Amino acid sequence: MFCYRICKWCSLLLIINFILSSCSVQKQISKSAKLLIEDPAIENAHIGISVYDPSSNKFWYGYQSDKYFTPASNTKIFSCYAAMKYLGDSLIAFQFAENDTALFIIPSGDPTFLHPGYKSQPAVQFLQKTKKKIYITDNNWKDNAWGSGWSWDDYNGGYMAERSALPVYGNVIKWIQSKDTSEKAVLTNQQVISVFSEPEINWPVSFNAETHDSVFRVERTLTGNEFKINQGNEAYAEQEIPFITNGVHSALELLKDTVGKEIILNNKFKINRPLSVLHSQPLDSMLKPMMYRSDNFFAEQSLLMVSNRLLGYMNDEKVIDTLLRTDLKDLPQKPNWADGSGLSRYDAFTPQDFVAILNKMKNEFGIKRMQAIFPTGGTGTLKNYYKADSGYFFAKTGSLSDVIALSGFFYTRKNKLLFFSVLVNNHHSAPFMVRKAIERFLKGIRNKY
Repeated sequence: MFCYRICKWCSLLLIINFILSSCSVQKQISKSAKLLIEDPAIENAHIGISVYDPSSNKFWYGYQSDKYFTPASNTKIFSCYAAMKYLGDSLIAFQFAENDTALFIIPSGDPTFLHPGYKSQPAVQFLQKTKKKIYITDNNWKDNAWGSGWSWDDYNGGYMAERSALPVYGNVIKWIQSKDTSEKAVLTNQQVISVFSEPEINWPVSFNAETHDSVFRVERTLTGNEFKINQGNEAYAEQEIPFITNGVHSALELLKDTVGKEIILNNKFKINRPLSVLHSQPLDSMLKPMMYRSDNFFAEQSLLMVSNRLLGYMNDEKVIDTLLRTDLKDLPQKPNWADGSGLSRYDAFTPQDFVAILNKMKNEFGIKRMQAIFPTGGTGTLKNYYKADSGYFFAKTGSLSDVIALSGFFYTRKNKLLFFSVLVNNHHSAPFMVRKAIERFLKGIRNKY
């Protein structure tokens, strides 16, 4: 009886100690958060914060964590989850069937196809080797080139490449200006400026007659693949410009020289035999650059590839609805998820949503794989932040005008794994000031616990 009473009192003391400890942590973080919330860079903005301990299934801190915010590129975390869940170990370049005279292909939306970041191109080699006529269908494309809520006046920016069923070269044209800087050319004042594109194109190109502008600049017309070039004074300069995909037509035009034969669009052919699958790149070889450089194009095409795998066609709205009704039905708050990249101003998520998806990724795919995909301090979009915490701090950044977001995970000095999300909307400060304020807050938690 005596031993029983001692054990009972010990258990009670442990419970009381845990409760007091939890309250103490919340109070201490609350003091640090107050400094963040009242920081001059953020004090007039809207901010949401969530810090979560997966080992105890407890929130260490929350401030407006159930409120909705524009998350910018933090949306890519959700696209990354969907890709890890459904795209397997390797990307599918396309499905195909063939007979004695013809090869029929169904594209999958693979963004690595002819992308300059991937030297090995098994799909291109496959098409080059065949002696048969090649036919393609894009009947599985059920979406628009631009995502819902994208800003149309960003059309000339390389970060807003169009989406398509058959992406090629990242759906951008890289324009390069190179000036002869050899000693002879400089001394004789005969420096030759060359401007060329990768890949080469046969679309209309004109040069701006203005000479007062010293910066190399390329502009595409809004409605067509017509380019105007302004030569600059730089010895070397380059610029990526999205091209109008026009379904798969632009891709087929660019592919003709690469493959060495015409690929014919035919949406009426019927395949009455089992389809084969041609794989291209390891999945994580796409997800890592997607997260490290916040690649909008990779994120958009990833979600479309998931749609193609789950639904048999590519459509953001439909696959997002499917994911929210199934895998993500247990999110704390149902987000308004509009696109794959976070370019859309229609996207609205809560900090608790991001903590939940991060915890879900850990449980389903493992923290080690997440560490290999998410940028750590001093790398990728975090190259100027958390340098002293490299290998312990991993996160996805997000930014639009007046929006700064950061969601991820870190290990404290006592090796405690924490998930977090900090979303800032409607700030009017220099972005680096907001990021530095967030960094001070998160590093304070890491160093103290």
